[in-house]
Amino acid sequence: MRRVLPLVPLLLLAPLLLASGCGPARSSRSEATDAAREAARTVGERLYGRRPRTAEEVGRAASQMAGVEVMRVTGTSTHEGDGVEVVVRTSGSAYNSWVDLEEVTVRSCFTVRVSPGSRWREDPHDVDCPEGPALTFAPPPEPPELPAEELRTTLPRIPADGRVDEAEVRRTLAALDLDPRIRTEVEADGGRVGVLLSVKGNRFDPQDCLLARVVPGATEVWVPPRIQRMPGEGGCSVANALDPAPAPH
Repeated sequence: MRRVLPLVPLLLLAPLLLASGCGPARSSRSEATDAAREAARTVGERLYGRRPRTAEEVGRAASQMAGVEVMRVTGTSTHEGDGVEVVVRTSGSAYNSWVDLEEVTVRSCFTVRVSPGSRWREDPHDVDCPEGPALTFAPPPEPPELPAEELRTTLPRIPADGRVDEAEVRRTLAALDLDPRIRTEVEADGGRVGVLLSVKGNRFDPQDCLLARVVPGATEVWVPPRIQRMPGEGGCSVANALDPAPAPH
């Protein structure tokens, strides 16, 4: 007499029998962990770059990415020692209808290193999540605003037949009581006086600067075009204030 298998065990075996034709089925937890790792790899991609940054800048940038928690930051800056190592916590989800009743979500921690030696799409390493809440970072300080209008209204205006006094220009700048983070340069040449007000740049992005030129019959204040303010272009210099470079086409 042929034995008939109970229906319930057959239903439980069905997913395994179906999966056996194309290899073992991966668990939803494994796939969710892979998704969390891919999210951490994306963090590394977005932090990748040659621009020097402090550990705080790196941590702040990572914390502003959607779905990313920064759990620990070690190192001083990207260009010192081994660079900056960030432990991030990311999440991933997966759902295998054959073996799971509902979607599985995994939250895991990975290390991401940021330094000149980092590789593009470098694999993040799994680590145990540090205890405690995710780190928070204060917003970066706002750079000082360069006083274009104030400078334009206070610089001396010399008659066409007059003579520019460098000392008077320097006294005008001193009276503005500028933010100490604003660097000033004044130079006289051939009856003209050039003025540069600038804020320290990062050697990668356009520098923030303001130029002025006082000559008999004209006093000008302007911001050089962006391309001229790029590192190495010389737009943010007192020489450019004395002899302005032509605007790019």
